[in-house]
Amino acid sequence: MGDQIQFIVEKLNQEPFRKNYNLISFDSLESLQLLQLLSDVLGEIDPKHAVDIREELPEQTAKRMLNLLGILKYKPPGTVSDLSAFRQGLVTGSKPVIHPVLHWLLQRTNELKKRAYLARFLVKLEVPAEFLQDDTVAEFNKQYEELMEAFKNLHKEHEQLKISGLSTAEIRRDISAMEEEKDQLAKRVERLKKRVETVQNHQRMLEIARQLRLEKEREESLAQQKQEQKSQLFHAEQRLQRAQVQLKEMQHVVADSKPESLMKKLEEEINFNSYLVTEKIPREMESKKSSVYFLQKVVAEPAMTQADLTALESEINEVNTQMNQLIEKRMMKYEPTDSKFSMYRQQASIISRKKEAKAEELQAAKEEMSSLERQMEQKSSQAHELEGSEVLTEEEFKQYVSKLRSKNTFYKKKRLEIAEITAEYGILQRTEELLRQRHEAIQQQLQAIEEKKGISGYSYTQEELERVSAVKSEMDEMKGQTLDNMSEMVKKLNAMVAEKKASLAPVIKELRQLRQNCQELTQERDEKKIQYDSCAAGLETNRSALEQEVKGLLEECAQEESNYHYINCMKRTLEIQLQRAKEEMKAYVSPDPQERRKAVREQYTRIILEQENLGKKLREKQKVVRESHGPNMKQMKMWQDFEQLMECKRECFLKQQNQAAIGQVIQEGGKDRLVL
Repeated sequence: MGDQIQFIVEKLNQEPFRKNYNLISFDSLESLQLLQLLSDVLGEIDPKHAVDIREELPEQTAKRMLNLLGILKYKPPGTVSDLSAFRQGLVTGSKPVIHPVLHWLLQRTNELKKRAYLARFLVKLEVPAEFLQDDTVAEFNKQYEELMEAFKNLHKEHEQLKISGLSTAEIRRDISAMEEEKDQLAKRVERLKKRVETVQNHQRMLEIARQLRLEKEREESLAQQKQEQKSQLFHAEQRLQRAQVQLKEMQHVVADSKPESLMKKLEEEINFNSYLVTEKIPREMESKKSSVYFLQKVVAEPAMTQADLTALESEINEVNTQMNQLIEKRMMKYEPTDSKFSMYRQQASIISRKKEAKAEELQAAKEEMSSLERQMEQKSSQAHELEGSEVLTEEEFKQYVSKLRSKNTFYKKKRLEIAEITAEYGILQRTEELLRQRHEAIQQQLQAIEEKKGISGYSYTQEELERVSAVKSEMDEMKGQTLDNMSEMVKKLNAMVAEKKASLAPVIKELRQLRQNCQELTQERDEKKIQYDSCAAGLETNRSALEQEVKGLLEECAQEESNYHYINCMKRTLEIQLQRAKEEMKAYVSPDPQERRKAVREQYTRIILEQENLGKKLREKQKVVRESHGPNMKQMKMWQDFEQLMECKRECFLKQQNQAAIGQVIQEGGKDRLVL
């Protein structure tokens, strides 16, 4: 604990806190000051929590700190009871609770800053499943999840770039190497320019070569576009085939189905939806409202101690025992007809529970099916984005299998050919090795003969001269061919340029006319767009005004409907009370003594008389007890004294017997000695 406090004091004395604490001053801080210090540390991690705790309630402070500690994944030690003690200590500012939290926060401040920053964007808002049934809410939720995933990916890329970033020295070395390469390329360009300047019409030839390069690039781009369009056409044909297959299946299903079966399915769906709307959803709403009401009530109450919890548990146990007693009394008072009704009630409750369970299972299955459909749509869209092929049908899969078998046979044939070629290559390689060894042996013999004759190196010189002459002849032929090729290329390029100009002349004329038409159409389009924007703005304002009006009317309707239901309920309760009062009055006024005895007033008067008689008896008994209390106490005192006296006599008798036994033993010992 001392090391922990010393670490906290050292961290608080550093930047950015600069508190100037020592161990004594830190240990003497009060609970409010400790809470403010913890709030300052949390504010350093998340700036939203840099507040003065004197301006907010203790419950709000504890809730705010607990939320942030939960986001930062702080785990307090101990069990569930220790967790309740931790919450209570955080509210009261207890040192055994605050010191470990400060130590944990100050140990990993940078990591927690990053976690708090990410929590602002990555803590997901849980939307209830019933709200996700709305298409607009589901679409917004999907966009929200996609943005969250995009933020995760961008943050990962940012972290990777920070980790794998190049140093400035490496960047400078790369820049210097690039500059050297640039200088070398500039020198090579200058040398090539000097060589080309000696050729006649070199500017024209360069221009023609540039045009040729541009045309080749254009040809490559057109070929790529053609390939892309072919692939798009192939995918479109596949989608068309699948759509045709689905259309045939749907037509087959529609042809086989009957109106009675369709109507039956629709009726089942309508019954299920009506059950959800009229019974299940209102019951769930009522239960949710009641739970929310109780939770709000619990939140509004102050923090409870262990004594309060034990008192509440005892009250709950008492109420449960009273309920069980009332249920037993009710069961004892049941008549046979009531037991039959109870059996029917039990059967009805069992059926209703089964119905609710099946409805919940069906709802869960529908939600799972909708989620799977959404996942399937996402996967298909991802496959389209990655230019992947879609799921094959049965016929397409059969065709794919047949193609794969043919390719497999073709692959086996080629593999056999490759094996034969590799065997032949091994033989040729061995032959080449033997010939090379023979050539080396002949060369050694030739060198030995030349040394004997005194003309060593003659064969090597002869070979070099022949090689140089052959290279020279090849270079001469290449120069002549390159000059001829360049002249032919220039002629061809001139002819191609003239042909392209002749073919492009009418296209250029049409293009000029089309440009004029395009300018006119763009002007007309701009005017129409301005008119459309003004009209759309007016309609938008009208729509927003109507939406506000409709919203106000819906709220008013909902308020009136709630008032109606409240008044209806009050009316029913008043009618029940009025009916009970009429029955009571009728029974009280009735001349029949049996009916009058059933009246509540008569029952209560009878109970009051019984209680009064019981009170009289108890008072008389109390009077008798009070009168006989003094003599009885004296008699009890006398019996106690008598008991003490008898106990004393018993102890004296026991002591006397022990002494007599000891004297007898001593006398017997003396007699034995005399005999000896």
